[in-house]
Amino acid sequence: MENFLQQLLNGVTWGGIYALIALGYTMVYGVLKLINFAHGDVYMVGAMTGYYVAHALGFAGHPSVFGLAVTLVAAMLACGLLGALIERVAYRPLRLRGAGRLAPLITAIGVSLLLENAGQLVFGADPKFFPPLLESRELVRVGGVAISNIQAAVLGTAVTLMAGLEFVVMRTRFGRAMRAVSYDGPAAALMGVPVDRVILGTFVLGSALAAAAGILVGLSNPKIEPLMGVMPGIKAFVAAVLGGIGHIPGAMVGGILLGVVETLVAGYLSSTYRDAIAFVVLIAILLYRPTGLFGAPQTEKV
Repeated sequence: MENFLQQLLNGVTWGGIYALIALGYTMVYGVLKLINFAHGDVYMVGAMTGYYVAHALGFAGHPSVFGLAVTLVAAMLACGLLGALIERVAYRPLRLRGAGRLAPLITAIGVSLLLENAGQLVFGADPKFFPPLLESRELVRVGGVAISNIQAAVLGTAVTLMAGLEFVVMRTRFGRAMRAVSYDGPAAALMGVPVDRVILGTFVLGSALAAAAGILVGLSNPKIEPLMGVMPGIKAFVAAVLGGIGHIPGAMVGGILLGVVETLVAGYLSSTYRDAIAFVVLIAILLYRPTGLFGAPQTEKV
């Protein structure tokens, strides 16, 4: 039982990271009906930005909560700007020209490949090791279950950011505008909602959360490299589909569930199946509940 609880804790911690990335997928899909496949690479840029910021400001050799906070905010700002640039340059011209669904999807794949190759060119193809922004130590032990300060920081940051996003979406003017655009974009525009700014803000928010996930991964798994966003990006997409694509609380729950299932499979069966389980979950959810756990069936008039 103690081993199970430890694995469960590890899974929830890792699932919180998946949830942060999945939120970017589900928010963009909610307002644009677009799967932004470049989102996983924005997460990579966030980790790389944190690596260089930590070294530039001298936090690499001096672990502290302040250094972690500054690095986190810097990475979120940088990736928020990157998300705004991607939306403005890659997606908005297609949307204004009424390009349909296929062209933006191909563009998303192209932007993903561009970021991956640009990352190898700018950052170098060799792996880097994220600086220890917190000194790892055991924080609490309950029976045989140990909670480290790294796990507490990762889980606490993820929960805080998810709660902050829920507040923004449900309690602010921008959140109301986002929900209006998600429900009916043309009608929202007729009512005076600035649709372009809402979509831009959605990309900024999603990209900032992906950057935070990149920093948190760097804390718990220090090895980072320019292709690190490929598999977590796919898994986060699976988490978004599992919870119900376009449903924000569903993306949070889906990410945590996927992290728990993945960790339990790796702990009790074999780590070889760690990556495969995400695709098993995706196939199962598409076969038996295509709308996800929290998604509602939608009818289309023909």
